[in-house]
Amino acid sequence: MNHATDNYDPPQNPPEILHEDQELIVVNKPAGLLSVPGKGAHLADCLLARVVARFPTALLVHRLDRDTSGVMVFAATAHAQRHLGLQFEKRQTKKTYVARVHGCIDSPEGVVDLPLIVDWPNRPRQMVCHETGKEAVTGYKVIRSDACESRVRLFPRTGRSHQLRVHMAALGHPILGDPFYSDDADAYPRMMLHAEELRLRHPEGGRGMRFRARAPF
Repeated sequence: MNHATDNYDPPQNPPEILHEDQELIVVNKPAGLLSVPGKGAHLADCLLARVVARFPTALLVHRLDRDTSGVMVFAATAHAQRHLGLQFEKRQTKKTYVARVHGCIDSPEGVVDLPLIVDWPNRPRQMVCHETGKEAVTGYKVIRSDACESRVRLFPRTGRSHQLRVHMAALGHPILGDPFYSDDADAYPRMMLHAEELRLRHPEGGRGMRFRARAPF
């Protein structure tokens, strides 16, 4: 089942603009809204389309999953798109996520190093595969926890599809409300994963910049 196409009813609030200048547009993406259009007219509404409606020169740099909220950067020029794209490709950006996950995580911090590959019969699901999977590494720190759930910060060192979601599920602590990797999606109003912070270098001059959006859960 492809949850990205089932009953797509994205929030209608206008995008919250966190920063804008001649090269960058930084937005706080709401959960439930596609980053880019899906296949079919009913999936045309997306963050990219909404940002372009307001900033006609805006260009895509990276994506967040439909069910993930948080900081997303768009380029305002082709130069900025190339510059930012290389930063993501070379892993020069620093990303921090916040998540609520099932159960009490024993260790206060750790690293998950499990290679990932698409689960073809069930795509877009991903899965761990030590034979043919691509490198995927996630650091984590527990903010607080009890017997029922833990609140964690996640630090992806690679950018594989669904990486944080699969890695937490592989630890035995799937993200609450995850429609693919947890069995409780109907018990929560959304998936509890939020892109809290993004650090990058400005395409014009290279100065370091930090953008944050507080988790809504």
